[in-house]
Amino acid sequence: MSATARESMEFDVVIVGAGPSGLSAACRLMQQANAAGKELTVCVVEKGSEVGAHILSGAVIESRALDELFPDWKERGAPLNTAVTEDQIFMLKSADKSVKVPNALVPKTMHNEGNYIVSLGNLCRWLAEQAEALGVEIFPGFAASEVLYNEDGSVKGIATGDMGVSASGEEKDSYMPGMELHAKYTIFSEGCRGHLGKELIGRFALDAGADAQHYGLGIKELWDIDPDKHQPGLVVHGSGWPLSDGASGGFFLYHTEGCQVVVGLIVDLNYANPYLSPFDEFQRMKHHPVLKQYLEGGKRVSYGARAITKGGFNALPKMTFPGGIVAGCNAGTLNFAKIKGTHTAMKSGMLAAESIFAELSSSAEGGKELTDFAERFKGSWLYDELFRSRNFGPAMHKFGPLLGGAFNFIDQNLFAGKMPVTLHDNHEDYAQLKPAAEAKQIEYPKPDGVLSFDKLSSVFLSNTNHEEDQPCHLQLKDADVPLQNNLPVYAEPAQRYCPAGVYEVVEDEAGPRFQINSQNCLHCKTCDIKDPAQNIRWVVPEGTGGPNYPNM
Repeated sequence: MSATARESMEFDVVIVGAGPSGLSAACRLMQQANAAGKELTVCVVEKGSEVGAHILSGAVIESRALDELFPDWKERGAPLNTAVTEDQIFMLKSADKSVKVPNALVPKTMHNEGNYIVSLGNLCRWLAEQAEALGVEIFPGFAASEVLYNEDGSVKGIATGDMGVSASGEEKDSYMPGMELHAKYTIFSEGCRGHLGKELIGRFALDAGADAQHYGLGIKELWDIDPDKHQPGLVVHGSGWPLSDGASGGFFLYHTEGCQVVVGLIVDLNYANPYLSPFDEFQRMKHHPVLKQYLEGGKRVSYGARAITKGGFNALPKMTFPGGIVAGCNAGTLNFAKIKGTHTAMKSGMLAAESIFAELSSSAEGGKELTDFAERFKGSWLYDELFRSRNFGPAMHKFGPLLGGAFNFIDQNLFAGKMPVTLHDNHEDYAQLKPAAEAKQIEYPKPDGVLSFDKLSSVFLSNTNHEEDQPCHLQLKDADVPLQNNLPVYAEPAQRYCPAGVYEVVEDEAGPRFQINSQNCLHCKTCDIKDPAQNIRWVVPEGTGGPNYPNM
């Protein structure tokens, strides 16, 4: 760190991350303050170049939390423009065969009547407008790089990263030291596997007693399609081919507004075969007739990827600690039974805001633990919803898609999620990889440039950009591990699990060399999750770095 003194700013509440959870918390805080005639200073820091730049989700959302936060959201122009008109679910049996699942056999949680197909990035842009109108300060392009602590160990706030530091650690002409943002309470709503949230969970042992957390990698594309093939409001889900050898996940294809569809694949990150490439599985999946019928003749206009936290209720950490709280996907509030996390992330942020405002109304000091949050959470519909879905993921992991699907149909449709048994899955995702010698190599077809594409042309469509001469934000705890351990044992799976071509094993005259192309990074966090040695640590690059997603 530079010897240059950092300036500091004081706020009542600092929020890390302008996603649905953080922005909902900001709005709810100011709604309460304005209603009570109380002055409150609330700041949101966002590492993306603008709000929404790093936001990626399917997304079909329930409006339940939005209905509570802004009951007049329609009049305010919230971008929920495409109501779901039809659900279709398929099991893909092979490259050209599928079975459509009758609606009567689908778990109730998978039905989408009353929901909306949205761009979550655009919804967050709209939420940011509402927050600023309420008096919230939002600082895009500033990456929260460090947690600050008081002498008593409570959280004091965050520091943003220094700008203008070279790859060798020297200050360039453009150098600008980071800012310290001090707060009475700090909300960490960074999304899945936030690096500060990860630090806090470890420091305060917030996950003691919780099941192992589980993750999936979501890969998504936005397509302009033939107007004659466009069915606004059609939601298509499915699983099966091309995933095999115990790998699980599911695809989605949603017909949104403007003759566009979003298509994607979520691959559970507990897969065992180190030769599996989620990106290439997605590319060949689009050739299946169920998807091809809509995409053929269309044009791909955007690409992105993001990990999701899917361990659910059983894997939830304690969310509070002295001086702050982790919320949304940083804590793991996604309801995997519904494949939805927006309404749950929003509600967790709103509950955090209510707990903080109640504390600040009774004490001006801050820095305490929000002891009433657990009660608020347990008394909310969020707790009830996550509890009812607690068996969904473990059933799929333990029994596979067919038997697991049958279990979940019985649990959700006949017992309403309250079957008198709780399944657990305590196998860490990263520890599931088999040695390459025990796995079957997977030969992926060459992309045709029409329906399937390569990684580099895909990354180009994500508008990803990083200042090249800066410290690498993908840190190896031990630089020797990739070649000495991961390559001989697992054929270095980072080459394949990364959906952006960040990691390569390059053959030089002197032998293999491990190369990190950090400029390609989509900030998906898969490397931090799936590396079998847990040797890769994802930290924030300079603010504004990363993807710039439009309409994703």
